Amino acid sequence: MMTVRKTTDRYGSLSIGLHWIMLLLLIAVYACIELRVFFPKGSDLRTGLKTWHFMLGLSVFVLASLRLTARLTNPVDLIELAMPWWSKFLSKFMQITLYIFMIGMPLAGWLLLSAEGKPIPFFGLQLPALIGESKDLAELIKDIHTTSGTVGYFLIGLHASAALFHHYVLKDSTLTRMLPKRD
Repeated sequence: MMTVRKTTDRYGSLSIGLHWIMLLLLIAVYACIELRVFFPKGSDLRTGLKTWHFMLGLSVFVLASLRLTARLTNPVDLIELAMPWWSKFLSKFMQITLYIFMIGMPLAGWLLLSAEGKPIPFFGLQLPALIGESKDLAELIKDIHTTSGTVGYFLIGLHASAALFHHYVLKDSTLTRMLPKRD
């Protein structure tokens, strides 16, 4: 039976599902923006990849907001691992940092398109601009968005490495409690 809420030994199906869907979305967001460089500027493929990057990025924002809401409405962590205080601190710090990343990056992208005066596509919808057009502000936001995107590779890699470290070195349930249940 699927559990939406956490139990004492694993996360609920909603948290697990959102976690892995978010990973797939983040891979797609990065793939779209990285693959665009293989196509000429102005080409349909390059433009399409950028559009998908925007739309999938905004999807990350929507799902991250849903994840954060679910987490805040179910704040009691019933899963307690025997970890030193510094390990718990780093874990919480990484969680907060990842949420800031997953919410902040799409917002920065939305702000960037707004400042550039470009449409903000979202699966057939045109979202409203968040700010007025400004070339200087657009350049600043683009620099922040690009740098944060590079930092995102390291955050995701560090998160995955920590889970693997817990699983293979510490041999605790950090990774398995977030894996889909096999019956």
